[in-house]
Amino acid sequence: MNSEFDVIVVGGGIAGLTAGLVSARLGRRTLIHTSELLGGHLLSIEKIEGYPGHPDGIAGYDLCPLAQGQAADAGAEFAMSRVDALTPESDAWQLVTASGDYVARAVILATGTELKELDVPGETLLRGKGVSHCASCDAPLLGGKPVVAVGGGDSALQEALTLADHASKVTVLHHGEELTAQDSFRRRAAAHPRIEFMPSSEVVEIIGEDAVDGVRVREAPGGAGGNGTRDLETSAVFVYIGLRPNAGLLADRLSLDSSGRIPVDTQMRTDLRGVFGAGTVRSGTAGRAVAAAGDGTLAAIAADRYLSDGAWPD
Repeated sequence: MNSEFDVIVVGGGIAGLTAGLVSARLGRRTLIHTSELLGGHLLSIEKIEGYPGHPDGIAGYDLCPLAQGQAADAGAEFAMSRVDALTPESDAWQLVTASGDYVARAVILATGTELKELDVPGETLLRGKGVSHCASCDAPLLGGKPVVAVGGGDSALQEALTLADHASKVTVLHHGEELTAQDSFRRRAAAHPRIEFMPSSEVVEIIGEDAVDGVRVREAPGGAGGNGTRDLETSAVFVYIGLRPNAGLLADRLSLDSSGRIPVDTQMRTDLRGVFGAGTVRSGTAGRAVAAAGDGTLAAIAADRYLSDGAWPD
């Protein structure tokens, strides 16, 4: 593979795949590089709702391969290996990876996020033995068993609904008094007979030796358990307590926002000439698949303009 490109897209989620598709369709030699599986977090989503053209929703593991195929058909190239650094080189940028180095005048960072962990005893020991981040992967193995989902946002409730199709009971634990998920998920979860909620509560330990047997939960004053702890029986713990942006490539070159994300302007341009941000790694992200795809489109168009005229804001 020739190591010189017009545009390098770092990240293989829906933002990166869309950016690569649009860039290639604009006639730019484009590389989509990722150190993870193409598709990112969406691969574990059973149903992405609100995505245009799919009124009944679409699974992430269906959407992302479709986008990958479109990008490949448009001429985008792909590489997958560990990314070690992004460094300036004259009027271009060099992507340093475990499999070789690549150079481009324009770089679109669509590196996404990683799921936060509870950081409690038992979590590391039992990861893959009942501690999971993927309901669609593991729910079929849990038929007729009680499970716990931790979190109060869209991901937690969306995955709780997936789990409820298999488990005997899904207990949703969340820190706040109110859920933060969008209304459609709140209503459907509240109406499901196998989903229960424990607000103002937190997991302090995951119990088990060879597999998850339960969780130890601390409840805030006024909760059903008072202000103490109690143990809940569960065969699995699914953790959806938020996302941590993967902005490490530019952490020493850019001032990140308070959430650790990359600040961009309305054209997805960062403060670094030729570098764009797209998707959930960029500041102000809406956190939705459709918004990430829009970011990728806008970043690719802006990169194409930059390659044509070299203009960049002061």
